[in-house]
Amino acid sequence: MAHPIRALVRWTRLLFAPLVAATHRPCADAPPRRALPTPRSPYGLDAPLDGTETPLVRPYLRAHEQRSRRLALVLAADFGIDLDTHLVGAA
Repeated sequence: MAHPIRALVRWTRLLFAPLVAATHRPCADAPPRRALPTPRSPYGLDAPLDGTETPLVRPYLRAHEQRSRRLALVLAADFGIDLDTHLVGAA
């Protein structure tokens, strides 16, 4: 082997070169290809969020308030205890 680099390049060309005889022609009866859908952002719509439509109260605060209201209703219904900050009929 007088030129090993040249032989290596020729071998890699034969190995990785596309085959000319294996070209594919679409048949005449094949249906036309559909166009791909337009790409969409995975993060939602591109329009900005409307701040007036989103609630400003955090959900855990709302849950805490609901629990305290339920407790007040149970105590008022069962024992007649009023947990309000103002006195009813104190005048």
